[in-house]
Amino acid sequence: MVTEKSTNTLLSLDLRRDEYVELRSGNLGVRLAKSDAERDAARALRYRVFYEEMGAKPSEQAVLTRRDYDDFDEIADYLLVIDHDQKSVMDKVVGTYRLLPQEKADLAGTFYSAGEYDLSALKEYPGRLLEVGRSCIDARYRGRAAMQLLWEGIALYIFIHRIDILFGCASLPGTSLDDHKESLTYLYHTHLAPPALRVTAVPERRVEMLHSDPHKLNHRSVLVKLPPLIKGYLRLGGYVGDGAVVDEQFNTTDVAIIVKTELLADKYYRHYERRLLDALE
Repeated sequence: MVTEKSTNTLLSLDLRRDEYVELRSGNLGVRLAKSDAERDAARALRYRVFYEEMGAKPSEQAVLTRRDYDDFDEIADYLLVIDHDQKSVMDKVVGTYRLLPQEKADLAGTFYSAGEYDLSALKEYPGRLLEVGRSCIDARYRGRAAMQLLWEGIALYIFIHRIDILFGCASLPGTSLDDHKESLTYLYHTHLAPPALRVTAVPERRVEMLHSDPHKLNHRSVLVKLPPLIKGYLRLGGYVGDGAVVDEQFNTTDVAIIVKTELLADKYYRHYERRLLDALE
């Protein structure tokens, strides 16, 4: 839940609830997509990163359109990192996150993550849910600035929509479990969600996470190997679900991530309160 400390900011945001303000850092900004052209640019960016760089297996339609797309894209919100120094819309969109709040998932009848995890625990948990996914950044912009802006953008979205739980599937690159034994063991042993938030991998896709003695792990070494996005969730107090899922299409091994947004709000509220208020003035 949002913290008491953020009440005044939330009241200010409510005055312009339909306007998601852009937050800027130099030539880069973060905001929601405003047009079909911007959403199309985000899908093109996802295609380049997921299929051309990471080895995902595209459908015939994806190859023809050179876009990453599924049915959830019709209703989801798109968070974008924009490079204002670029001229065309296609070049301007350099980072993206797909955001699917509870009410939009209700329209679809489900969340994307339900294809990999039983979400019953989250659906029974009191509060509003936000599923995040399809995160990527153009290779030329993969540094602290763009990722930090995406986190800021998610924090603002959480403030506006009063989100209580953020969740989604986060990926380890590749499908070889031998490559991920230590990472999966570490995540399960140190960050398993409490029962009230613990989603579980669907039986037909479930892969066990404990592969070695967790007490013999070198935690520092394991953390170095974890993808930056997963480490970011863990720094926010994130948990993992029970069981991993191998995604052959996207050439990844997925874990479920769950974050109570009061932890994210605490971290970003203190740091960005002034910026959020300035953006509203």
